[in-house]
Amino acid sequence: MNAPWPDRESRPLVPGAAPEHPIPQVRDGPSSLGLRKIALLAGLPAEALDALAARCAWRTYRAGQHVISRASRDRDVYLVVSGTVRVTTYAASGRQTTFRDVKAGDSFGELAAIDGRPRSADVVAVEDALLASMAPGMFWDLLRDQPALAERVLARMSGLVRALSERLVDLSTLDVRNRLVAELLRRGRVEGNVAIIDPAPKHADLASQVSTYREQVTRELSALARIGLIERAGRTLVVRDLARLARHVASARGSGARQLSRRPP
Repeated sequence: MNAPWPDRESRPLVPGAAPEHPIPQVRDGPSSLGLRKIALLAGLPAEALDALAARCAWRTYRAGQHVISRASRDRDVYLVVSGTVRVTTYAASGRQTTFRDVKAGDSFGELAAIDGRPRSADVVAVEDALLASMAPGMFWDLLRDQPALAERVLARMSGLVRALSERLVDLSTLDVRNRLVAELLRRGRVEGNVAIIDPAPKHADLASQVSTYREQVTRELSALARIGLIERAGRTLVVRDLARLARHVASARGSGARQLSRRPP
């Protein structure tokens, strides 16, 4: 077994630090071809996509570059044509908490466009990305003119609320190891009773997902490796005995929920 430690990764972006590529590159020649891959816009006719592409702002961002900052007054809705961005936030101590990664074909920023309030999180490019953004007025026009799209946005917002609610329960009831195991189970590609994560996640990324420190993640992964539940194989991380791990996390969630129900109001 090849131990995946020590962790060799770049340091996370420090809030307030100047990104390596501070100025996004404006992309000329917008095309509706990229918008055809956006799930939010599924079903729109080609002429509508052509008109939307011409009105969007198109920009490329380098890995590590800030797209939007928490509390900013930017209200645009962003469509991820290629690459991946991370919705995250930083505590005053510099500790990072990641909400989700947004990949090509997905979108973000709808909340600020809907309620007009400042951004609630930072968004940073995880890898080089091409984004198309639409102003709030354009977004509202789409919602009014395309009922199917409006329904899709409602379903999407409901899904995000549910996912964040489940995560809050996990953060409130599970210890670090069980939060880490739950995150590994979520990321893995299941093959029988094992899960394959390719490439193996960086410890800092896992720490930001489960609201802890990188050193703690390294310790817990080392402990799981010693008892044979995870194994590093080249660039991949293999999670073994999924049934056992899933039962353990489910049991911990149930115990935590019972403890919460017994707390005085």
